[in-house]
Amino acid sequence: MMRLANARVVLPDAVLSGSVTVTAGRIRAIDAGASPRGTCDLQGDFLLPGMVDLHTDNLERHVQPRNNSRWPSRSALIAHDAQCTASGITTVFDALCLGNVGFEKARVKTFQDGLSDLQSLAGRNVLRAEHFLHLRCELPDPEMPELLDRAIDDKLVRLVSLMDHSPGVGQYVDVERYHRMRMSEGWSAAEVDRTIGLLQANRAAYSEPNRRLVLDLSRARGIPVASHDDRTTGEVARNHADGITIGEFPVTLEAARAAHACGMRVIAGAPNIVRGGSHSGNVAALELVSAGLTDALASDYVPAAMLEAAFAAAERGLLPLPRAIFLVTAGPADVAGLADRGRIAPGLRADLVRVRLHDGQPVVRAVWREGERVA
Repeated sequence: MMRLANARVVLPDAVLSGSVTVTAGRIRAIDAGASPRGTCDLQGDFLLPGMVDLHTDNLERHVQPRNNSRWPSRSALIAHDAQCTASGITTVFDALCLGNVGFEKARVKTFQDGLSDLQSLAGRNVLRAEHFLHLRCELPDPEMPELLDRAIDDKLVRLVSLMDHSPGVGQYVDVERYHRMRMSEGWSAAEVDRTIGLLQANRAAYSEPNRRLVLDLSRARGIPVASHDDRTTGEVARNHADGITIGEFPVTLEAARAAHACGMRVIAGAPNIVRGGSHSGNVAALELVSAGLTDALASDYVPAAMLEAAFAAAERGLLPLPRAIFLVTAGPADVAGLADRGRIAPGLRADLVRVRLHDGQPVVRAVWREGERVA
């Protein structure tokens, strides 16, 4: 038995000064007030549920730490896992890209290696967090179906998303801006023009049949599907009609409102909040949160962003702290259908995070997964 005492326990609807008792990896009791001796004294720090990250590209950052340097895949996965856990994330959905998006061809190898490594390491008491797979299906890529076939029946797959990063749609609707962005990465104007032409031709030829394939395979297996980077109400209406239940990173306020109105769960990017806006010029996530249009926040590309975004939303008065923490814990757990985590409540998993505020900055001091200290 373990008792975490003298904590500010963040419950679903309140912050309680008291203690949490853990037995056999589960939360046994929550008690207000002082705790007897023989406890782990948290010295007034916050105690939160372990965070659930539905979309992280962070593995890619470890696989390719520099443009011309690729790191061994398994080593990268272990480092990525440690960073996520140290950020307070105890459940990780590794968002691996199925398909070539034109200028980032190494992503296919990252998917192939990442799938193999996760199959080898998950459930072996090696990784600190619990990892699931989020398959990011690039619809315009003619090779995407083959990649999907390799992974769709794996038990780790818990989420699928429909992606289209073609220039001219979604977050890249401004083709001239897209052109400048790629040239700033070192590509020549001729290379960018040629690749844009190829991507747009592939989109015209393959997006629709690939969309039907992904939807059919996911529906047959009961895997939830998210749409990605929705821009218009028409796109949202079509997705909803196709049985898609999650809107991931809508790029306009109108799309988020439409998704919310038809009962879709909306996921926004935590880095957008920490940075104070979108790096792509899209709607600010703070605007979505303040409008009540967000069901979950995801780290996207910075694991530490989830905790910082939640505390930032509370500090700015947009949400009470319990509701802000909900967006990175119970909210994403509910989206993924994980009823055993995301809240501090008797009977649930003892996935817990100790957080101390220093000059307004949340600092992770300790992390437990199913009652075992992992960070």
